[in-house]
Amino acid sequence: MFNFLSQISGSTPHLFGIRVEFFLFALTLVGVAIFHRYTMYVALTGLVVILTFKYLTVPDFSIFHHIAGFQEEEGEWRTLLNLAGLLLGFAVLSRHFELSGVPDKLPQYLPNDWKGGLLLLFIIMVLSSFLDNIASAMIGGSIALVVFKRRLHIGYIAAIIAASNAGGAGSVLGDTTTTLMWIDGVHPADVLHAFLASFGAFAVFGIVGSLQQQKYQPIQKEATKGIKIDHGTLVIVLGILLATILANYFFRMPALGVWTGILIGALFRKTPWKEISHALPGTVFLLCLVTSASLMPVEELPSASWDTTLILGFVSSVFDNIPLTKLCLEQGGYDWGLLAYAVGFGGSMIWFGSSAGVALSNKFKEAKSVVKYVRYGWHVMLAYLLGFFILLSILGWHPVEKRGRSIFRG
Repeated sequence: MFNFLSQISGSTPHLFGIRVEFFLFALTLVGVAIFHRYTMYVALTGLVVILTFKYLTVPDFSIFHHIAGFQEEEGEWRTLLNLAGLLLGFAVLSRHFELSGVPDKLPQYLPNDWKGGLLLLFIIMVLSSFLDNIASAMIGGSIALVVFKRRLHIGYIAAIIAASNAGGAGSVLGDTTTTLMWIDGVHPADVLHAFLASFGAFAVFGIVGSLQQQKYQPIQKEATKGIKIDHGTLVIVLGILLATILANYFFRMPALGVWTGILIGALFRKTPWKEISHALPGTVFLLCLVTSASLMPVEELPSASWDTTLILGFVSSVFDNIPLTKLCLEQGGYDWGLLAYAVGFGGSMIWFGSSAGVALSNKFKEAKSVVKYVRYGWHVMLAYLLGFFILLSILGWHPVEKRGRSIFRG
């Protein structure tokens, strides 16, 4: 890993051949792991230290230009604005969905053993193929709260996060990284085969996570009596999701769709605004972490290959996958399906490795312990490796030029 970082670092200042910023970022991540009850403050402190170091050592550095953009560079504003809007907005969406009564009705349709938890994970994965992975994770978490009587095993929480990230890996609508690929000229068919890896991974994390949950808290066997579905609230939920998809497709701003849907829905139903305050610390945490990651001097990557792609999956569990994906697109020469799976699913291995993980951890605070997450969610790492090598062994390594011809399209 140190050799890998030394290859992607730029000029001075270095420490043991690695840019100092990487050590500062690593210390921030260690702080998050140790002081998991104070993650927001740790991330804020880390960002301030990194910014201070940048201003002291890089003469032309400007945080304003970094965020707002400069000349032909867009800046990080779009990513940060979308993340903030989605994390806060989907917290409201999740509560709307709970209040609709649908989760209370689902036990009569789900199998009343470990296969019920498995089916729920599969539903989350399917939803994530066309919804934002934050939305599918939050909807899945809302259902799990009810059907498992508000007692979720950390291993199953990790499985929900993994399912939401696995579903988006092969779809240009399901994840920010694949959407970036699509915008930059990668054909949707050239990421589609990532689903093969996702299904291979699901066979591990889905089964293990469901068995963990069933042993910890069996699924509710019968639907809650006396519950009626609030069709108006359900329409608001569906409207928010539709607006999110349309805003992402036309404007690359899914957060715009989320809040348009929420504000329109507020005209017809009481909006659970207090959910925003619950989600705010986790949102600030992720924004600080993503900003810190974007400040790392990642100027080039090792040559594109399957083993580089495999490593990028592990890097994305602690490093924002959006700048990594941007660099891969600039470099070219990747098997885009394998890369989409690696950077998309790889973030599931640690709770803060993906926006879906941070969003769900805002709802389930117990998942914010890195030690417990890795201990009980060990199956996610195993699933990542299995899915990766299943795809590699069946289809091999097939790098494709953007806007080019692939083995899938002739």
